[in-house]
Amino acid sequence: MTVKAGLVRCERSARAGDLVITAGAAIAWAYLVALSAQLRVYLPFSPVPVTAQTLVVLLGGALLGARRGALAAALYLVGGAAGLPFFAGGTLAGPTGGYLIGFVLGAYVVGLLWEHWTKSDARRFVAAWLVFALGHGVIYVLGLVWLARFVGWPAALPLGLAPFVIGDLAKVVIAAAIVGWAMRGMDHTLDGSRVVHPTREEELS
Repeated sequence: MTVKAGLVRCERSARAGDLVITAGAAIAWAYLVALSAQLRVYLPFSPVPVTAQTLVVLLGGALLGARRGALAAALYLVGGAAGLPFFAGGTLAGPTGGYLIGFVLGAYVVGLLWEHWTKSDARRFVAAWLVFALGHGVIYVLGLVWLARFVGWPAALPLGLAPFVIGDLAKVVIAAAIVGWAMRGMDHTLDGSRVVHPTREEELS
């Protein structure tokens, strides 16, 4: 076997391994999103329930990366649309469909921002808070636009936004704390010594 053939085989094996890891991580996280949908509270005045889904969805974007996080959210939608008991009582065609679609874009946006943040900035709580707040904003925009088709714009904000702001702010703080803890854990080796990460400028140089 020539050196070139060996390199090609190694590259193909690496790609196959990456695909397996991506698929496994996305499927596992999709099920985690489905489990979070079971933690729900129905509001008598709104078609949108209170759930833990946005917390898990956006954490997927930050921890798995933009591509895998969005894929996990998309697999969750596919499973729910196929009839699995994934959704919190709604459907893609129903009033909450926009929020569900927003999961995919929200996870991707959070993951993209996270991947382009420098390692030092990623550990800053305020920076993490802003990233997750933006991810929630993406989900809200798509959700409200779709909800307005059913209830009209005058009712969309009080039914699909106002009741959830405080809870989602709490989720933002929780998500920022979780990824901050995860980043600190990755900053140390098994012997307790600290790992020095290069900045993005250093990685590109």
